[in-house]
Amino acid sequence: MEVKPRLLYITNGIDGSGGLERVLSLKASWLADTQGYEVHILVLNEAYQHPFFSFSSKIIFHSIRVGGNPIAYWRAYSKGLISQVEAIQPQLILVCDDGFKAFLTPLFLKKRAPLLYERHVSRAVFTGTQKGLLSRLFKRIQAQLITFLAARFDRFVVLTDSNREEWPISNLTVIPNPLPFYPDSVSRQREKVVLAVGKQSYQKGYDMLLHAWAQIAADYPDWRLEVYGKLDASQGLEGLADALQIGSSVHFYPPQKAIATQYEKASLYVMSSRYEGFGMVLIEAMAHGLPCVTFDCPYGPSDLVQHETTGLVIPPGDVTALAQGMARLMGDVSLREAWGTNARTYVTKYAMDTVGQQWIALFESVVGAKKLDKKG
Repeated sequence: MEVKPRLLYITNGIDGSGGLERVLSLKASWLADTQGYEVHILVLNEAYQHPFFSFSSKIIFHSIRVGGNPIAYWRAYSKGLISQVEAIQPQLILVCDDGFKAFLTPLFLKKRAPLLYERHVSRAVFTGTQKGLLSRLFKRIQAQLITFLAARFDRFVVLTDSNREEWPISNLTVIPNPLPFYPDSVSRQREKVVLAVGKQSYQKGYDMLLHAWAQIAADYPDWRLEVYGKLDASQGLEGLADALQIGSSVHFYPPQKAIATQYEKASLYVMSSRYEGFGMVLIEAMAHGLPCVTFDCPYGPSDLVQHETTGLVIPPGDVTALAQGMARLMGDVSLREAWGTNARTYVTKYAMDTVGQQWIALFESVVGAKKLDKKG
């Protein structure tokens, strides 16, 4: 019987409600429960004790204690990482961390096991909106450094074909995120709710969404905009909604584990992000029969939403076009139903079994290549 490689996922923690944690829970649990892999997950500071999403009981968790000043942090992290890998002895290591330190993993671990990197967000997270010459210079140097380090992984996995444009390296592989559910119950297009899901942050562009909503709210007084995600008072979104005089039709809620209930309740999904790695909420919404209106931000939405078939793909940052796109669908229930039906059919390609087999094929190719290297 073929022995499957022991897998180690390295991440910051699994107690968050973001897309990275959700995808990791799906893949790692599927590999452990249905495919018979021995799966280990290594986190920081015991951040596995209160997971937001469900993980298989077969998964083995480990932790590195880090803290203190930057020098103490890096010393503890590098020493702990090496120690844990030596103890676990994985045949494959998968890094699921969108921060800078993830790129240093090949330097810390050298050739202890094949290394795969999973990129869950656009590299725009490293550029942002920096002001000042020194800040821009630092970001430019950092961008060059992460490109150099990315090339040192055995495979660098991105989520869409569009993501390839960000990484001028030769070790790229494209594997999309899996769909977490394919429900029997779908939107009935009865409640007049426009839904958005994601943490309050500059990335998600909710400021632009509110400005777009302000252009159409008066014309659709019986509709409301509902946003679910980690709240952040520093974003000032509730204040902005009040200033735009739309506070009565806009509602912000914290993350909800049973988010499927909200997809089913809504009639339209909107994404106003400035950048994405994939946009998993889009395929979740589509699985519930929701048409989507989304900015064509870098990168992901244009790979997922078929313009004028399953939704509308709007030029990035065009607030007026976003408002017009929402209004078009809010005013046409027949169009919402037709595009929602198309969307539900389209997303079957992201089923866990389908995406999971792509990961298994990648595992086998990398492990096989390493065996050939050793024989050579």
